[in-house]
Amino acid sequence: MSSWNDVTKKVREIRKNFVVRCAISFVAVLASALLQSYVILAFIRPAGLLSSGFTGLAILIDRIAELYGFTVSTSLALVVLNLPVALMCCRSINVKFTVFSLLQVFFASFFLKVCHYTPLFENLTLNVIFGGVLYGLSVVLSLKGNASTGGTDFIALYVSNKTGKSIWNYVFMGNVCILVIFGHMFGWEYAGYSILFQFISTKMISTFHHRYDRVTLQITTEKAEEVMKAYVSKYHHGISCVDAIGGYSHKKMYLLHTVISSYEINDIVQLIQEVDENVIINVFKTEDFYGGFYRESLD
Repeated sequence: MSSWNDVTKKVREIRKNFVVRCAISFVAVLASALLQSYVILAFIRPAGLLSSGFTGLAILIDRIAELYGFTVSTSLALVVLNLPVALMCCRSINVKFTVFSLLQVFFASFFLKVCHYTPLFENLTLNVIFGGVLYGLSVVLSLKGNASTGGTDFIALYVSNKTGKSIWNYVFMGNVCILVIFGHMFGWEYAGYSILFQFISTKMISTFHHRYDRVTLQITTEKAEEVMKAYVSKYHHGISCVDAIGGYSHKKMYLLHTVISSYEINDIVQLIQEVDENVIINVFKTEDFYGGFYRESLD
């Protein structure tokens, strides 16, 4: 058990290294861009669907341009649409985050130009389901690498970072507005399938990306002072302590409460268990929280 703890500590220390973090982000955005381009070329275009965010807007611009006898490159439109938003959100979000997000956009644009994929399905429903899942996964890959796929992701994360609340459902509603225009011009059947596609991809994102979810830890321990000292030395969250008595042992106990972000659970639980191996920790999902709450930057 101690050797495993040593390994996890070393892994955490390695991940704190700036070069390592940049390498992880680079691999994540590269994989995300490759997967995103694959979904667009193998699922979205063959099925006549419209994807979400600025990617969907770029496709829509190209489709509208075709009605007037000329074309607008989807890859070029992606870059042009994303640059102004990235510059506006750069300071408020994070420079490294913005740079890697733009890198994802450039990679996706490049892959759209040079890659060619054979569609997997001729069935429209299968394209919607599998395409929606994979497109959502491409966004999650970027987010896990502390980047994004640009566009509305910039806006969503800017607001989330300010408020501490997820707004992916509102992003979905914004995408629906774009799809209403698409449906009016190109047919409501494909717009309806595109809404279903975006609903699936949005659910994938909200299911696997929990950076802004909060949980409450209820900690029962005999070593309150040691636990609190170790906790506050590494984390910026508040913690409260009340006296308690063990119902079975009748020993003097302490009940600690703290609210943390969901992505911190494993590290904090391990830290507490290192201080008190007999500790009991209950984890509760926190629906609402009022008051000051420390959130790490996107870096």
